[in-house]
Amino acid sequence: MAVPFVLLVLFLPARRFRTLVVGALAVILTFGGAASSGLWYLERGWGLLLGGWFITLTLRWPGIRFLPRGLGAVGGTFAVMALLFWVQPGHWAVVDWAVRSRMERGMSAALEAFRYLRPEGLSETFEARAAEAMVLQGTIFPALLGLASLAALGLAWWLWNRLSLGEEGDRLGPLREFRFNDQLVWILILGLGVLLLGSGLLGRLGTNTVVFMGALFALRGVAVVLFLSGGVSFLGIVLFLVGFLFLAPLLVTGAFVIGLGDAWLNLRARKEQLDSAGNP
Repeated sequence: MAVPFVLLVLFLPARRFRTLVVGALAVILTFGGAASSGLWYLERGWGLLLGGWFITLTLRWPGIRFLPRGLGAVGGTFAVMALLFWVQPGHWAVVDWAVRSRMERGMSAALEAFRYLRPEGLSETFEARAAEAMVLQGTIFPALLGLASLAALGLAWWLWNRLSLGEEGDRLGPLREFRFNDQLVWILILGLGVLLLGSGLLGRLGTNTVVFMGALFALRGVAVVLFLSGGVSFLGIVLFLVGFLFLAPLLVTGAFVIGLGDAWLNLRARKEQLDSAGNP
């Protein structure tokens, strides 16, 4: 998040001095420490590409909403990295190994912490599930990276607007209005086809495409539920979080189905039409 924010401060006019101060702190935070591994450079290079794409799209189409620019920046960054790995195919194997190694170290540290809290030891089932989760996370880390990058761009854009423009800034809007171009459903369908028909690297590409787009459609489904229900109370949020702990797959699947249906049926527009017809 810090790198795109710094680029926003550098390339877009900041009306308030505090924006420059926060930008300077972000530079120190991001580039002040010594490089600990090759991933240090990769993470910051990814941030520069991501922020560069977002700045370019913002300057070219300043009037469009955040989400199309954010998705375009994420897609452009992946395209540049894919071209780099195509020219130098050995680099992908190095990156994949480095990311998986970091995940293994993190999982090992977490298991050690659990063992410390439970001197009687952990069950074999728990450790097996943890290993499966680590393998899955290593497989879909490109999709998780894409989702995290989109969220980071949103946070950087919100912070820059808040610090530089104040109330005049472009707001991201409430979650209940979250939507994207309905034609992106074809990316989900294409990814599903590649997942079912491909194998090896193609199968992994399909898996990550489905995970990335599936998460977006699930979030869209949550937005539809919030819109149709008129919002949710604090108690409702607490109950949802508790239910998510036990029924996460079911809730995510339901949100995905609703979001996918909204792409075809435009449920929120239909609700507005019914409200207009009932209240002339």
